[in-house]
Amino acid sequence: MLVSRICTQDSLLSPQMQEWQLRFKERPIHLHRKIWEWCYISEALAERGMLRPGMRGLGFAVGQEPLTAMYARMGASIVATDLFAEKAEESGWVTTGQHAGDTAALNNRGLCDEREFNRLVTFQFADMNNIGTGFDEQFDFVWSSCAFEHLGSIEKGLQFVQNAMRCLKPGGYAVHTTEFNLSSDADTVESGDTVLFRKRDIESLIAALREQGHAIDIDWANGNGYADQTIDLPPYKQEVHLRVQIQQYVVTSIGLIVRKAGGAQEKPAGLGRFFGRKG
Repeated sequence: MLVSRICTQDSLLSPQMQEWQLRFKERPIHLHRKIWEWCYISEALAERGMLRPGMRGLGFAVGQEPLTAMYARMGASIVATDLFAEKAEESGWVTTGQHAGDTAALNNRGLCDEREFNRLVTFQFADMNNIGTGFDEQFDFVWSSCAFEHLGSIEKGLQFVQNAMRCLKPGGYAVHTTEFNLSSDADTVESGDTVLFRKRDIESLIAALREQGHAIDIDWANGNGYADQTIDLPPYKQEVHLRVQIQQYVVTSIGLIVRKAGGAQEKPAGLGRFFGRKG
């Protein structure tokens, strides 16, 4: 079963992750960290029995990612959220096509039957720095894909992950991906439009979550494949794109899986349960 980990070539090329890649209508073996994030979040949730009828999920800063449609296709009820339109326009997310103003853009790959999508998906505006109490303990799972590094500072990003746990029912799961600084555990980008989390920041977050009673395990393996040694430099070619340079730092993605304190432990589920074959 997946645990929190750094994006690596071996992880993305695993059969389970490649199956998700094809289901998202991406070309196979495209070594891109954004695809890894989508596959990682989906596999983590599927393994834990979250992507099925009767489950309710909350997506933060969903933009135009395909996760909402895929999870609705699998029967889960989804509340998709994104930043208020005015703030998104100020940050440039609207002009770059990375913002959702309603549900229209969330099924643009045709992953979910339109009637089922409209039945299972609702959209709300939400500020990740100020999560409303109306979401408290309403969801079986929550997720965000490369979003909380854009909240203004390291501190705000780490606080969001902790605050988002309020939205879960006891025993529910949060899965998040974000930027990870491979170059330094000292120097980094600590504030601004995009911050870069260091190992020590993630370790601090893990300690805080455990102190609050939540469960999180992590594998710090960094990978030694070709794509793990290849750095995509600006302007990015987007072909082999697991490691990128941002300012003077080499950066990749990291995924975090957190189980909220309380509740009954979900029985792990094989992919066969979700893909119509024996697991």
